[in-house]
Amino acid sequence: MMMTRRMKRKRKTKRIGRRSVLFLLAGLALPTLAMNKNKKEREPQAVVAGTVFRNTGHALRGAEVSVTSSERGKKGEWKGFSDSRGEFAVRIPAGGASYTVIIKAEGFRTQQKSVTVSADERIDLSFLMEPK
Repeated sequence: MMMTRRMKRKRKTKRIGRRSVLFLLAGLALPTLAMNKNKKEREPQAVVAGTVFRNTGHALRGAEVSVTSSERGKKGEWKGFSDSRGEFAVRIPAGGASYTVIIKAEGFRTQQKSVTVSADERIDLSFLMEPK
């Protein structure tokens, strides 16, 4: 059987189309696999959150929040700042450990509180800052 030009072109188009579909599917599958891999490697985290107020009862914006630990295996310092509503949230490693939360703001006395985290939980605190 003799193939015409039209039949050859049609056969070539089918091959290109199949390859394109395979490459497209492979391209879509790889990022999905990479995302699943990253999810498995994430460590559980706890959150130390709260609100910083002025002595007048209004929110204090821009206060520096430091969460420190000196326990074996959990040494480190994590920082954050209070937002326009005086709220802050700092992520720390989950698990049993004690931390010190220190709040600093210009024109106010530094304050600190101790917290104990036992799992991947949220600890809520509030601070009332006194002027210097």
